[in-house]
Order: sequence, then structure tokens, then C-alpha cells
Amino acid sequence: MPATQRIAIIGAGLGGAAAATSLQQAGFEVNVYEQAPAFSRLGAGIHMGPNVMKIFRRMGIEQPLEAMGSHPEFWFSRDASGEYLSRIPLGDFARKEYDAAYITVHRGDLHALQMSTLKPGSVHFAKHLSSIEETGNEVRLAFADGSHALADIVIGADGINSRVREHLLGVEAPTYSGWVGHRALIKARDLAKYDFNFEDCVKWWSGDRHLMVYYTTGKRDEYYFVSGVPQAEWEGGNASFIPSTQAEMFDTFKGYHPSVQALIENADDITKWPLLNRQPLPVWSKGRLVLLGDACHPMKPHMAQGAAMAIEDGAMLARCLQETGVSDYGTAFRLYESNRKERASRVQAVSNANTWLRTQEDPAWVFGYDLYAHPLKSESAA
Repeated sequence: MPATQRIAIIGAGLGGAAAATSLQQAGFEVNVYEQAPAFSRLGAGIHMGPNVMKIFRRMGIEQPLEAMGSHPEFWFSRDASGEYLSRIPLGDFARKEYDAAYITVHRGDLHALQMSTLKPGSVHFAKHLSSIEETGNEVRLAFADGSHALADIVIGADGINSRVREHLLGVEAPTYSGWVGHRALIKARDLAKYDFNFEDCVKWWSGDRHLMVYYTTGKRDEYYFVSGVPQAEWEGGNASFIPSTQAEMFDTFKGYHPSVQALIENADDITKWPLLNRQPLPVWSKGRLVLLGDACHPMKPHMAQGAAMAIEDGAMLARCLQETGVSDYGTAFRLYESNRKERASRVQAVSNANTWLRTQEDPAWVFGYDLYAHPLKSESAA
């Protein structure tokens, strides 16, 4: 492989891993640098819609992911009393209409599957990026452990607190959105004593808050909830999350349906997370550096499409680089932004507004999207 093909990805999350797999499959030399000391089963539940499953089909992991995930027949929305607000068909309908399944799964299990597709030795852990230096014909990366790496282009897939973004646009902390999310996993067997139908995928709504609930495994042995709740101030300082309690949850969802109360009763390890935002970025790339996912367009999780947008970003960036080659990275980056910005910005706006599927609507513009189905939009059309 010629030296003009070296690609460094900062961050081995879902978006970084997707970009790495797509680029390696296209024949590029890719190294991924992750600040965590090792891979671990982090996170909890996550949705993967047909728009992403079609990307995983190309990567060769669609079928094993389907085997490990839960397959909801509907996305239900219900008000606090239990009345249905919407019934969005998934299941066989999604396969027929959108050409792929809709699943919910544990994020760590999905991530492990993605990591298994990467070439051995191409992921480097315990690499905390400390500085970036662009020279005339390459980028020099320095890490906190004293090591260095050289690349022709660098992809910043390092999240909302991206160091690559800081190099491009300066240091600026994300803003607290005024919302928090509570998260907990529940053993499904603990719910067997209740005479409720704990649905595969349901979002409980009231005027200013919600609770999203779904299974994370094909065995349906692990149930998960994540909330969206307004809170004027974040009490956790710089912590990414803090412990919460059943008492706080009971107070937060007072008056909700008894099945919601049952979920809270059986959630022992509840955490609370600040939901952070950034203003839309003026640029997605500069020089030999380019951003994707939360480093580029973070959004509230209320649409269950944040990780999907990062994965779509990674696949589209790979497609554009395959079109131009790394030596013409400037054209590739402009193509990437032209073909991603409108969609990612629309999803970001809908997700932040927290209106997605609350009422009966057609989700085809999200789920029916096929990243590979259309010619690349020219950079001048951005």
C-alpha cells in the first residue's frame, strides 16, 4: 500500500469502527487509536434501524447482529395513563418496506461485533491524543503515553469532547441542554410476577418527559429503560454520569402507568446522564482532518438515531474516499459533507425537538434510506 493511503481514526466507538471497517474493506491502510485501555461491554441498549442494517449487510455482520438482537413488531408510543398515541409497524413490515430489519440490542454486544471485523493489530488502545501537528504532506499525532503516529489524513470519531474538533475549531465545552437521561437494565425474569404486557419497544410520554423501554437481547432476558427529563441544572460537575435512585425515578414519573412503576421497582442500578449539545459546526473538515458522529453533529438521544448517524457518516466517508483516493482528500471531504450534512442536520433537529414517532407518522425518510442507492451528490450541490 502506498504511503499516500495511511488513515488514522481517533476513537473506536460505533462510528469510528464503522469507518474503519468500510475503509479497510476498500483496501486502505487504517489504524484506529482509542483512549480506553481495553475493549469492554459499555453502555446499555441501542436501536439499529433498517438504514443502518443495510450498511452492516455490506460489512458482513447483518445476520449475526439480527441473531443477537430483539425484533420489535412495533414502536409503540403511549401516554402516562397507558393510552396509545401511535403504533409504528416494524418487524416484517420493515423488512418488506425498508429492505432490512429493525432491532434493539445491547450497545456493547453490537460494538464487539463491529470490532471483530477490523484487521488484527489495527486498533491501538490506551492512546489518549495529546496533540496534532499538520505538516506539508502528513499529520503527526502525539499521545499521552509518549508514542507518536503519522498519517495522511485523520478522522475525528472521538465524541462530543473531540480533541480533533478542538484542533480544528478551538477549545469550547459543550453546553448542557437542560435535560438528563436516566438509564437502567432490568432482568426480565424479575418482571414475570406482574400482570402487565411489557412490550418489546415502547415510549411512554407526558407533557415534558418520557421513558423509552425495550429488550436488548434476542432471548428477551434483559429489559432497558432510558428517560428524557428536564432538569434546570446538572449537579454532577464534569462527571459523565452520576448515580440515581428509585426514589428519584418514582418522583420523576409519578402518576405514570403501573407497568412503569414496576420497571422502577426492579431497577437497582440507575444512573443519570447530562444531555449535552453543540451548535452546528461551521466546517466538518479542514486540511487533512475530518469529523464524524458526535464530534461533528451531537444530538439528544430522543430519536434513537445518534449512533446510526455516526455509522452512516463512517460509511459515507469511506465511499467518498474510495471515489477520490486519499491523495485527493480535499475533494473527498467536500463530497462527504455534501452528502451527509442535510440528512444529519435534519435528524439532529427532529431528535432535539423530541417529537419522533409520538404520533402516527411515516418514518420512511429515516428507515428507508439506503446510503449506497444513489449517486454521490456533487460537492457544489451542498
